[in-house]
Amino acid sequence: MLKLYAMFLSLIFLIVLVAAVVGFVFRHEIKDSFESNYSLALKNYNATMDLRSEAVDTIQRTLHCCGVQSYLNWVNTTYFAQNGIPHSCCKLQNCSDEDLKDLNKAKAEVFGNGCFSLVTTVMESKMSIVAGISFGIACFQLVGIFLACCLSRYITNNQYEMV
Repeated sequence: MLKLYAMFLSLIFLIVLVAAVVGFVFRHEIKDSFESNYSLALKNYNATMDLRSEAVDTIQRTLHCCGVQSYLNWVNTTYFAQNGIPHSCCKLQNCSDEDLKDLNKAKAEVFGNGCFSLVTTVMESKMSIVAGISFGIACFQLVGIFLACCLSRYITNNQYEMV
């Protein structure tokens, strides 16, 4: 039974190790995928609060950013043609709809930084924390595997002395 436990713990350790290596190797593809999906979310943005639109608003409010590269990314969207730049891009709470429809006035009212660079910066800054926690968990898994194997071996060797 302990050998089975050690085997499953080893399997989980290997899965986590492979996931970490794949994440590190394909980190640039993950960035490209995020950028294309975020651009698609901007293109399909509407104020009806579907999940993608809500995610865009949350990112823009939380990180104080607007658009993918800048607020000018909103110009090519259907939402901008009807409503202007979303209120989630506003620096202050009292942005007027007229200012958000005019790019010259909106420049002073909305965040100038694009969200893609800020999201990738935040992700990269948190990676050391994630790596440290993962390394700590991996060490505990290795200790668990070692102790399970030692206990199993001890039980197997001393099984005949109990009689």
